[in-house]
Amino acid sequence: MQVSKRTRYTILSILFFLPVAFIIVMLLSKENYNPLDIVKNNIYELPLNEGDIQLKDHITVLSFFGKKPMDNSTSAFNLKELVYDRSKGFKTFQVVMLLPHEAKTEAEKLLKEIKSYEDLRFWHILYADELEIRKVFNSLKSDTELDKNLACSSAFIIDRDRNQRGRLDDRTDKEIESNAAVYGLYDYSCIEVAVLKNKMAAEDMRVLFKEYRDKRKGKFDQSNKRRDNELKQNNE
Repeated sequence: MQVSKRTRYTILSILFFLPVAFIIVMLLSKENYNPLDIVKNNIYELPLNEGDIQLKDHITVLSFFGKKPMDNSTSAFNLKELVYDRSKGFKTFQVVMLLPHEAKTEAEKLLKEIKSYEDLRFWHILYADELEIRKVFNSLKSDTELDKNLACSSAFIIDRDRNQRGRLDDRTDKEIESNAAVYGLYDYSCIEVAVLKNKMAAEDMRVLFKEYRDKRKGKFDQSNKRRDNELKQNNE
């Protein structure tokens, strides 16, 4: 049975416009992204240091590997390979390890091991006393705690205004469909490769970098009332 000309042209038109429509949708989705949530404001500034390393005016990945940083070498390697190497080209990006003074020997050994001819100019180690370390850590929103060695295996994202970034709602699509209770993502486990690679590096850091690029170009929409309302509820 022959297909009518009208039917044939309709089919051809659909086949032609489908790819075009797909490209348009992709472009629109890239422009109308959701900024990375602010989960906590006013993170405590880093202690005074010789290199004048600070959170203000930087996009920082902050970690606490404690008195024995070699015990957290896996976390450090993962952070370097999966996050630092992908992000170091962005202006004002830095990784900061905040450690107690007695960790200096092990920290230098760890840095030497993860360096392997790589550019670590934006990877900083700061030493402080326990009180200062706890002040910074306690100002963060976290599902984890520092252990007796002042260490934890998670990393935190801090923006240029000393706001902690993350996800107020980290549920999967299936969990949302099933009305599962809302839970957030405030820190990123450096042990879980999938979390660092897929959530932190490929998604959240990329979205934050795009936000600042758009701000420089005057394209960022400051009106995000949904995020502001969620933040208020979250901090109450």
